[in-house]
Parts: sequence; C-alpha cells; structure tokens
Amino acid sequence: MNIQLAKLATATALSALISGAAFAAGDVDLPKTLSWTAYNVGSSGYSQSVAIGKALQDGYGVTLRVVPAKNDVSRVIPVMKGQIDFSAAGSGVFYAVEGVLGWAKPELGPQKLQMVMSATGRNCLALGTATDANIKTAADLKGKRLPWVLGSPSLQTNVTAFLAYGGLTWDDVTRVEVSGFDAAWKALVNDQADAMTSFTTGGGTELDASPRGLSWLETPHDETENWKRMQAVAPHMAQRVATAGTNLSKDNPLQCGGFPYPILVTAPDRDDMLVHDMAKGISAQFDNFVKAEPSAGGWADGRQNFQWVLPYHAGAVAFWKEKGLWSDEAEAHNQRLLDRQAVLADAWAGMADKSGDDFKDRWMVVRAKALTDAGHAPVWDK
Repeated sequence: MNIQLAKLATATALSALISGAAFAAGDVDLPKTLSWTAYNVGSSGYSQSVAIGKALQDGYGVTLRVVPAKNDVSRVIPVMKGQIDFSAAGSGVFYAVEGVLGWAKPELGPQKLQMVMSATGRNCLALGTATDANIKTAADLKGKRLPWVLGSPSLQTNVTAFLAYGGLTWDDVTRVEVSGFDAAWKALVNDQADAMTSFTTGGGTELDASPRGLSWLETPHDETENWKRMQAVAPHMAQRVATAGTNLSKDNPLQCGGFPYPILVTAPDRDDMLVHDMAKGISAQFDNFVKAEPSAGGWADGRQNFQWVLPYHAGAVAFWKEKGLWSDEAEAHNQRLLDRQAVLADAWAGMADKSGDDFKDRWMVVRAKALTDAGHAPVWDK
C-alpha cells in the first residue's frame, strides 16, 4: 500500500470509529474559551461570528473570541499554527488549499484546511451589468468594458469565470484597470465599465439608482457546457437560486452560482471532539443566533454543501453522520479531496529549491504534474 492510500485508509477508519459511541448524543462540551479569525469588523462574516458567539455564551457559557483579520493569510495561518482554533473564512480558502495565486509563495504554499460547516445564503455571486449596456447573455460581454482589479487575483478570477461561461477571454473585452472592488463599481456608475461581479446582497445599489440601471446576468443551470467552462476556471462556484439582493426576491429569483460565506475551517490536527462539538453547538443554537443576525440564515443544517471543494474534518463528518445528512456520495467526494490535499502537500515538500524569481512558475509546473499523475484536474496549470 502506498503512502497516500495508507493515509486515506487511516482517515477512513478514524472517521468510522469516531462516528460511533465516542460521539453519543449529549450536551455540547466545548472549552470555556474559543477563538475564531474572521473578516474585518463591520463585515457580514464578523457580525455572524459575533452572533454565534453570543448564542454559545448563552447556551454553554463559552466565550468566543472573534479576531478580525484583514486578509486570507492573516485569517488562515494562525489557525494552521494552532494559535487560533477556527477561521470564519471566505472563498480565498480554496486558493489556500490549492497553493495558487497569492499562496504560491515559498513561505506559504498549499494549506491542509478542513471544513466544519459553512453558510450558504440566499444570495449569489453574480455579474452585475449596466442595463444600458444591453448584456443579456454572457456572450454579449464581447467588446464590453470590464474592470481588472489590480493586485486582487480572486476578483480577477471571478470575472474571468463569467467570461469563460460565455466562451470568451480577456482578449475579447476591453480591460479597465481599477484599484479595488469599490472602484470597479464606481467605474460602472461613471460609464467607464459595463459589468462587474458581486454578491447580490453586497453590491449594485448605487448603479441601480443611477441613470444606467442594474441588471444581474443570469447563468441558467441547464446551460451545462457553459457551466463546465466556468467551473474549469472557478471550481468553487456552485449552482444556486438567489432570492436575496438588489432587485431580487422570492417572486423574482435569479438562477446563478456562488460559494459559501462564511466557511468555518480548521487545521486537520484539531481535536476531533472539539470539531464535532463546535459543529453541534452551532447547529443546536441556530434558531437563537439567526434571530439576532438574520444574515446568518445560511448556517442552517439543510443549507450545507457536503460536496464542495474543501474536505470536511473527521470530527465534523461524525456530527453530520449523526444528523443523517452525510451520504455515501459525500464520503467518496471527501476522500478524493483528502487525497488531493495529500498530493499537493507531497509535491510542495518535494520542491527542494524554493528560491529564485522563477519559483512560482516552477511550482505551478510541479503542481500540475503531480495532480495530473494522481488523476486530479490541475486547475491553474499555466
């Protein structure tokens, strides 16, 4: 048995063991003090984390210390180092586990983050367009002006994914360089650009109130080939129907895509019982914290995605099995993601020379070969 298979066999056996008597139904048993990193104060992720902390305090006498952090690295690395218990992170954790974009650096590399649970809201990540630009389908983006946010690979990737959905690339549009997310949307208002990505609940209001108007681009779920192209660029995009956001409602839904936020992640060596009871406590307190923070509705048990792009921690798997929500398909998917993480970790460890200006290019070649040889799609192989 090779090393990868041995690791997976051990993980599977452990998961089966801890899903039994070790996690018999009972009270939530959490340490008196826990810590999470989250997005900055004022963000939805921070507000939801604080609301969860209040519910845990009231329910179990637990003090949850929510540490605001300005970027993905400062949210993730303290968790991996054992300085913080969990992180209420964003989609950037996908890039972290893949070791790409800002994580393709000698001091960082692929991170073995694992999920506990996440919040899947009733909004989505969509492409907001100026109504007067007359963009009805993604193919209509050809020749239009799209913002390129300098120094933000994740925002660049989001827009690139919508271009791919329409069978286009950046060569087919006019690239408008902007300094940030807010500047990108200002460019639409000022008629300097025509479309930009945003959560439907987090952008577009100013454009909607302007003479140009706001229209969300629908990405119909039955357009299979388009979705394949989008997910080849952004595998973390999953189909959903949005009923929350500017101009959206239950009576005016939008077929679109998105990813969870916040995403509660931890290190693989975090204690299984701690992770199990963290998930159990949040699940049990859902009705309490969602009253205080309605935006936290995505944490509901029924809105979990067990076949996303990050594997679940063994303690979390045990809890979701108890709830009857963990399927054979979820288990198979999880094992494949754990194998992918192991392949990436071995490839990273095998790079003896992590110096030089050409390091990132060399790493991407090594990474792509290792994943391809192991039967995984490389993604970002150039």
